Amino acid sequence: MSWFKNSKEDAMYKEEKNRTKSFKRNATLEEFLIEINDNMYESEKKLLEKKVPEFPIVFIMGPLRSGSTLITQWLANSGIAAYPTNLMSRFYKAPIMGAKIQMLLTDERYNFRNEIKDFNSEVNFSSENGKTKGALAPNEFWYFWRKFLPDTERDYWINEELFEKADIQMMLSEFAGITDVFQKPFALKGMNLNYNIAFLNKVFDKAIFIHTKRDPLTNIASILKARERQLGSIDNWYSFKIPEYIDLIKLNPYEQAAGQVHFINQAVENGLKDVPEHKKITINYEDFCSDPKYFYDELVEKLNIQGYSTEQPYNGEKSFSLTRKEITDERIISANRQFEL
Repeated sequence: MSWFKNSKEDAMYKEEKNRTKSFKRNATLEEFLIEINDNMYESEKKLLEKKVPEFPIVFIMGPLRSGSTLITQWLANSGIAAYPTNLMSRFYKAPIMGAKIQMLLTDERYNFRNEIKDFNSEVNFSSENGKTKGALAPNEFWYFWRKFLPDTERDYWINEELFEKADIQMMLSEFAGITDVFQKPFALKGMNLNYNIAFLNKVFDKAIFIHTKRDPLTNIASILKARERQLGSIDNWYSFKIPEYIDLIKLNPYEQAAGQVHFINQAVENGLKDVPEHKKITINYEDFCSDPKYFYDELVEKLNIQGYSTEQPYNGEKSFSLTRKEITDERIISANRQFEL
């Protein structure tokens, strides 16, 4: 069981029973992490001094399977922002301590005769349903998010509820402490709050929201493949239960996936309407793969407007290959058409 689980009705608990063997959680690890994080939390509280982050937070928003993991990996490789790693994620209740430990183990400034060089694995561009491999590979950091949010048995909240019940000050202090360790912006997925951009925009004065979008047919096909790979069947719901879940679950799997893409994009677009231009970027996955440097330059420009300047030249990939073929499955095409009307 995860540390935030309150009852057997928890959505993450119910999904666990459907997971295929390779995606099931390691119960022994989960229990050990609870113990470690509880032990470290008292020290973490002493570090929660800063009230707001001095560096911008980069939130990656958008539908599942829209390219968010690749973009997070790309950002990690660029060096322009720090990010939650698989190593750091194990200290979800004490992320500032986790950031310090990571620096101690992996930063060249603290490397003594290559004693602990093993942790410095490369961040590559492979993943499986958002899961990466390697100590320094990006992590989705969902456990970290959960501790700030009310009612952990649910997957979505209305903004008014978050303003009233979320632990906003701890959230700000944790981000402030993390960015203070790394001395640069911090980029992470915020897709659990796709419907709460107005809340995040109000809380974080320095922030950039990256909306990742993908060709809808390809996005739907990718969701269905992820369902089968992780849950053993396309019939099982995959990812967060969005507000429209209660109606979508009555539809067939193709229409469910199409609805997920449609409604999440709609929620993000609506949330971004009132966000200033210097705090938002829309990245079309196909365009990103063709010219990632274009988006790097846009990000650098908008970080500069928010007070973080860098002269670091772009040294990342010139392009990424698009391997998925044209979608001809009429069930996917028909499902997508239903939500385009």
